[in-house]
Amino acid sequence: MAARSEPGGDARLVWERPEPPARPALSPLSRERIVRAAIELADAEGLESVSVRKVAAALDAGPMRLYGYLSTKDELLDLMVDAVYGEITPPEQAGEDWRATLRALAHRTRQAAHRHEWFADLFGGRPHMGPNALAYLEVALAALYRAPGFDHIDTAMQAAGAVNAYVIGAVRSEIAEARAERATGLDERQWQDTSAPYMSRMLASGRYPTLVEVVRHATHPDADATFDAGLGYVLDGIATHLTR
Repeated sequence: MAARSEPGGDARLVWERPEPPARPALSPLSRERIVRAAIELADAEGLESVSVRKVAAALDAGPMRLYGYLSTKDELLDLMVDAVYGEITPPEQAGEDWRATLRALAHRTRQAAHRHEWFADLFGGRPHMGPNALAYLEVALAALYRAPGFDHIDTAMQAAGAVNAYVIGAVRSEIAEARAERATGLDERQWQDTSAPYMSRMLASGRYPTLVEVVRHATHPDADATFDAGLGYVLDGIATHLTR
């Protein structure tokens, strides 16, 4: 039997013709897989490395496929932030002790930010609207609003805002220190040693007597204790305000 072929095609019989190169099956996608890949990329290389193209490459998919699940990079960042809020908010309802609830949320937020440093660059500002972020806010406000003394929702919101502002500032400071250590190769003690001669001259000038007391007598607790102490001052201030 003669071989049949289309014009310009291969005239050999099917048994003699090589098969075309195998095309890989399309990798399955979901919004959860996309967000998880983006978070892994940000954890490893920083937030600036995250793009739809790079996330698609990590998933062995074309960038256009990802646009079926999200429209912009900003939406991807929103999804990433909300996924981290899902790590923070405990599944159980808030307890009766508003201080314990806010303290737990603050520490869980700090721990999440140290797992995902890029998160510290994105929280704060306008409230996040994802379901996990809303659940986080609900736990904090519910713990306050049903506690004695928080007789108006404005009081609960202002108290929650004060705690949140402290957590954002403290965590960003810690992350900035960690980044500086990596950038310079000097830990805090080594950095202090390099600046010690200058600081000695400045303190000897007599213009900074309180800073001299800090150098001579401050205990300089570790980061965990420092964070918890500062958080305690904020919570104590809220409690004092309620008793007025």
